[in-house]
Amino acid sequence: MSRFSKMHGLGNDFVVIDARAGGVAMTPARAQAIADRHAGIGCDQLILIGAPDGGDEAADVSMRIFNADGSEVEACGNATRCVPLFLGRDVLIRTKAGLLDAQAVDGGASVDMGAPRFEWDAIPLAYPMDSLTMSASWEDLPPPAAVNVGNPHVIFFVDDLDAVEIERLGPLIEHDPLFPARVNVNFAQIVGENHIRLIVWERGAGLTRACGTGACATAVAAVRRRLMTGPVTVSLPGGDLEIEWRPGGSIRMTGPATHVFDGEADWDRF
Repeated sequence: MSRFSKMHGLGNDFVVIDARAGGVAMTPARAQAIADRHAGIGCDQLILIGAPDGGDEAADVSMRIFNADGSEVEACGNATRCVPLFLGRDVLIRTKAGLLDAQAVDGGASVDMGAPRFEWDAIPLAYPMDSLTMSASWEDLPPPAAVNVGNPHVIFFVDDLDAVEIERLGPLIEHDPLFPARVNVNFAQIVGENHIRLIVWERGAGLTRACGTGACATAVAAVRRRLMTGPVTVSLPGGDLEIEWRPGGSIRMTGPATHVFDGEADWDRF
């Protein structure tokens, strides 16, 4: 039997496994089975905390992230905030998106998410175009912006968030051939000075109560479009995140993280 923790960041929930003492053989099928809310433990993402790779003197731990559909992804902001709570200390985390600095704060964590990327092939898009105001859109949605914050995001600023058919349009856009690595789809409405309301259709997970990288990408896009200056409060269904970014710099995300319970499981049964 191996121990795990159930955690969440603003309702975006995780099964967190400490694999530092011994490797956990994780496959897409096993991750999908663990994430199943009826036949497994249930989560939006499965998080593996491991030892840093050999020769990686900078990192304290490594982190691998599997979506509920079994796909492995580069980054997850809400999960990153849970790591210092899980380990009980500030921590440098090696991810596929790079090295992330996560510091514990009262009730959660503050994370340096690194610098955003805007080049079309870094997002990635299937062909060159301006990522600030894309020459593409879907149905009545306005032209979006695209940002890579360790994983790919497209952001639509709309006048009425409640009028958008997110559950229909989200998967349509996620799987559009314009996005060869698929994409996280953000629907945002400006509701006040430096204040955004956001709902995210997450790549490989669908609708979740919060998406930390989506909040980062949306705040960055709003600052780039000169819609606000920041710091930006991003209100998601699960609660608020504070995002700070200045052009040319890295993104700082601050918000809650919650430990729910600990458990034991035999991973060979999944």
